[in-house]
Amino acid sequence: MLTGRVHSIESMGLVDGPGIRTVVFLQGCRLRCRYCHNPDTWNPDAACRQMTAEELVEKIARFAPYYAGGGGVTFSGGEPLLQPQFLQRALALCRQRGIHTCLDTAGCGSGDYDELLRLTDLVLLDVKHFTEAGYLALTGREMGEHRRFVQRVQALGVPLWIRHVVVPGLTDGEEHIDDLAQYIKTLRGVERVQLLGYHTMGVHKYETLKIPYPLAGVPPMEKETLEKLQQRLDRALGQKDKGGA
Repeated sequence: MLTGRVHSIESMGLVDGPGIRTVVFLQGCRLRCRYCHNPDTWNPDAACRQMTAEELVEKIARFAPYYAGGGGVTFSGGEPLLQPQFLQRALALCRQRGIHTCLDTAGCGSGDYDELLRLTDLVLLDVKHFTEAGYLALTGREMGEHRRFVQRVQALGVPLWIRHVVVPGLTDGEEHIDDLAQYIKTLRGVERVQLLGYHTMGVHKYETLKIPYPLAGVPPMEKETLEKLQQRLDRALGQKDKGGA
């Protein structure tokens, strides 16, 4: 029987899509983002919960009373697209139950995304960077798979929320934000754009896993600076009501 590797489940998520959401973190990720705060999700073979899609959706459905007003389930990670068959089955079961579905993804899976996306109500797209060089420097991988995923999202008309992590000294310059706005303007169906401030809450995980922390010494993003950059981005996009720090 087909099973998926589930890292963890958050029952009352408030920041991973509209409304109150169940957030399912799937195990495994190919990217090595310098600011990642979940290195424990990288290894696809790490000890985690094995569940069938039926078991998972049965658990998700228990929280359905909280979804009134626009909530639902968000599949995150790690990278949820690395378990396409399991994810597609879970999305289909959620669709049967009328549960709003969201993918929180960097768009770095494999295979054919179309069937997954036809079962997805919203994509939270993590834009690591918008240039080949910047993407490689931040993630350790080339940008081709991300571009292919975005192309399929656009072709199928799935609504998008864009999120971008702002890191002091890396992605916090005004010129960088202006260039990000120009990239976002090339996309269709963007309903919301949100800058996320870099934080250090995951540093202890690197210590536990005995992995060197790539951004040692980089301070968390200051809230006031993040708000100013969000305002600048909103103005550039003409979407003052769709951002939010």
